Order: sequence, then C-alpha cells, then structure tokens
Amino acid sequence: MTTSSSQCGLVLKWMMGVLVIAWGALAPPVVSGQSLPTPAMTGPLQTASPHAFDAGPFGQLDITGIVSGVGMVQGNHVPGDDTAQADLSNGQVFIQKTSGWWQFYLQAGAYNIPALATPFLSTRDAISDFYGPLPVGYLKLAPTKSFSILIGKLPTLMGAEYTFTFENMNIERGLLWNQENAVNRGIQVNQALGEFTASLSWNDGFYSNRYSWLSGALAYANGPHSLTFSAMGNLGQTAFRTLATPVQNNGSMYAVVYTYTKGNWIVQPYYQYSDVPTNPSIGIAKGASTRGAALLVNYNFKHGCSLAGRGEYLSSTGNAHEQAVNLLFGPGSGGWSVTLTPAFQDHGFFVRGDFSFVQATHFTPGDGFGPLGMNRSQPRGQLEAGFMF
Repeated sequence: MTTSSSQCGLVLKWMMGVLVIAWGALAPPVVSGQSLPTPAMTGPLQTASPHAFDAGPFGQLDITGIVSGVGMVQGNHVPGDDTAQADLSNGQVFIQKTSGWWQFYLQAGAYNIPALATPFLSTRDAISDFYGPLPVGYLKLAPTKSFSILIGKLPTLMGAEYTFTFENMNIERGLLWNQENAVNRGIQVNQALGEFTASLSWNDGFYSNRYSWLSGALAYANGPHSLTFSAMGNLGQTAFRTLATPVQNNGSMYAVVYTYTKGNWIVQPYYQYSDVPTNPSIGIAKGASTRGAALLVNYNFKHGCSLAGRGEYLSSTGNAHEQAVNLLFGPGSGGWSVTLTPAFQDHGFFVRGDFSFVQATHFTPGDGFGPLGMNRSQPRGQLEAGFMF
C-alpha cells in the first residue's frame, strides 16, 4: 500500500511522542561505553552506546533507540502494491534494566518489516496488523548468571534472521524467514552450561493468542564458531488467521544454523524444514512442507564500509489439483533469491542499500509476480538511512 503524507505525519508525531515521554520521564542521561545484548543484532550495523539513568527504586536503566527511513523501487509489482514506495522504517526506543535478579526489556515505537516476494506494507499498517506499538517487551527473572525466565512478548527462537531491519545484514527479510514466526507471547526458560545454552518456550506461535506452541533451541559456541538447532510446533490446531498468524501457525519447523564470526567476516549458512499437516476441519484440505537453505555473508571494510550478501533457495510440496496449501508461489512451487547490501556507518549515522532479485523456479499461474501473477521474477532496490542513539 502507498502511505499518504498525512498518515506518515501521524506516525512521525506518535513516534516522537514516545521518544519525549521515554526521555523526559527519567533523569538526564549519562552515556555508558558498554554495548547491550538487546536488541540482538547480527551486524554489520552497531548500536549506539546506551544512556544510563538512575531510576530510583528501579535501579539503573539503559536507553537506546533508532530513527530511520526506507525507500524502494521494484519491478513486476502485484496488485495493491506500487513501483515505488517510501516510509519510516524504524522509530523505536529500547529501555531496559540489565542488572539484579529481576530485569526487563521494552521495545516501543514504529517499525516496518519489508520482506522479499511480499507487497510493501505501510508502517502504520505494519504496527496495526502485526505486533502493535510495543512489539517486544518482557520481564526477566535471573536468580543466577546461568539461568533465567522470560515472560511477555518474546522474539522467536527460530531461524537465522531477526525481525527488524536494523538487526540484520540486509534491509529486507528473506524467503526462508517468511516461513517463520517473528514475535510470540509466552514464557521462556534459558539455561547456560559451559559452551552450551538451552532455551524452552511455551507460547502462542505466530502471535495467535492461542497458547499451544512449544519452541526450543540448543546452541553451542566455541570461539568464532557457533551452531544452533531450533525446533517448534503447534500441539493444537486452529482456523484463526490474520496477517501475523498465517496458515503456518498450524505446523512445525526445524532449523540448523552455523555462524562463523571472526575479524571482518560473518559467515552464516543454515537449513530449514517446515510442515503444515492436512486438517480439513480448519480449512487445510491437503498439507504441504517446505525445504530451504540459505547463506548469509558480511565483510567489514575500513572506514565504516561493509558489504553483505544473501543467497537462498526454498521449495514446497503439493499440487493445485489436490488443493494443497499454498506456502510460497502456489502449491508445489519453488524459488531462489540473491541480495547484496553495501552499507556505511559513522557513529550513530548509517546508510545502506539492498539490491535483490527473486526468481520462481515453479509457480502456480496467478501466484507469481506482476499484475496477473504470471511473471516469474521480481527485482528490487531499497535505500535505508537513519540514526542510532
């Protein structure tokens, strides 16, 4: 959808109101040189140094944030989309307490979640249709350094890419990410033991408000190497659907992610499998599954410059004759994508571009690209610029 100037103005005014309230409610800030683990970021972008506040009975609180905009041009746009789009990509504040046996994290403001092979959604609609003006927020109970319990709106344990643009190597999320959930509400238990970290969560999956999902992850880290296995699945079934709760909410998913981080390099290959079973009672006449693999690479040059790349392939089972569920470009479809993202960051300021190309290797007529869904490919160019503070 195209965001009107009045809608963009409302979002900007609302976002600035959040900044003023969060900033003014506390004492004048003192900049701390220590970076924070949240929000999680793969790189190459780096968060600004946090501002520390003495909040009385709450102890020390840290605040960081981001303001950024994004513009996009594309070919073979689908009905309801447009050749060119622009909007606020982030207007968020992150407030957190990171010490003591009880802690918390609040992420509030405006956001946009652009993804390959999906129509551009305005920031105003993204807030309304996805996770609201507080997309992530949770209480953390940490009785020991190695054990913690999180309660609230939590980032998913699944996959290699995070939800918001600034957290990732590329501006847009990929084809594999689009099969995953992003934010779920529930409770999560974390236990670290040497080089291993295990997490287990009871939650509502794809933001369904139906608490029937079980998610888990086991990670091993040793020097520059890390390996993570994650799994999640719905122990129940529901016909409930929204943009944030697609048909994948009735399935299960598994992923293996390897990450190498050393010097100027980040290399991250991963494999992913998902399955949505047959269940006519909730409108799934024939189930289907997906298999995919991706490789993400980033190299940091001198003077704040970097270049990131992502290549991926995803295929789905089923066919239209059996009325199999559509998980990609129609039943039994497949496709690949490639994305290049040069970036520059100087202290809090950053600017970067995405150059992406998606190709459907198999698709159902009407479920491809273009005004009639008959095109196999879609090129895109994006530019994002902003400030982290």
